[in-house]
Amino acid sequence: TNTSENLEDVGKAVVYLGKIQAVTGGHATIIKPSQLLLGKYFAYFTQTEEFASQKRKFAKGTKVIDVSATDLAKIQIPIPPLAVQKEIVRILDTFTELTAELTAELTARKKQYKYYREQLLSFEPQMNTDKHGFKVEWKTLGEVFDMKAGQHISSNDIISIANSEHRYPCFGGNGIRGYVKYKSHNGHHLLIGRQGALCGNVQRFYGEFYATEHAVVVTSNGEVNIGFAFHLLTLMNLNQYASKSAQPGLAVGNLERLKIPIPSLEEQARIVSILDKFDLST
Repeated sequence: TNTSENLEDVGKAVVYLGKIQAVTGGHATIIKPSQLLLGKYFAYFTQTEEFASQKRKFAKGTKVIDVSATDLAKIQIPIPPLAVQKEIVRILDTFTELTAELTAELTARKKQYKYYREQLLSFEPQMNTDKHGFKVEWKTLGEVFDMKAGQHISSNDIISIANSEHRYPCFGGNGIRGYVKYKSHNGHHLLIGRQGALCGNVQRFYGEFYATEHAVVVTSNGEVNIGFAFHLLTLMNLNQYASKSAQPGLAVGNLERLKIPIPSLEEQARIVSILDKFDLST
């Protein structure tokens, strides 16, 4: 891949092992390995920090990141003997198979999570009590949260692996982009992606972090448990409120006008304690 909304996905490789014809789009570079290089070995190499550090030097753009085919060709790759490459591929393939088994388990957990989330967070519109008869208030997000976009930071100031100097996670529109030297926030917050095809995704974080302008930082005024808000806003599919344009986006003002049900803090905590057992992001 030559282009993406984030640097991590640029340069990702897929190995084609089939015998039938295949088609690729214009934002990809087709590489045919020589007799000295195994395709799967190269694909695994593109997932390393060494590859990431080299491609970062050639990355251009901000909202859309691009590394051209010409620049990809400049990246250096270590080429051990074919026997060593085969052994590396064999070992990593084994881990890939184990990952597939774990993925099946995680998929089952996701189904359970979605089922209980639907059951616990289904409130009749504008009703003042839930199905158990407990009091429920309806308020807009703007009434119970402070919602502000983060601050711009140059991609050159973000690294992919934390170290003693770059220790603060940096959140963009699709989650953690990498790590930076300085923090912009501290505490328990939600982050909503506000730009790109995946805008509306909801992350939660406790601690010190930096938020870019592509993320909306959500801070509770005390009426809503952040964990409860995380599960509820995820269920609401905020992406449906994005602008219909080439570069979809969410306006903070539009988000603030959305109404949500607010049961008692005790009921919110009970719901969170159940859903957190299934949610994979906790």
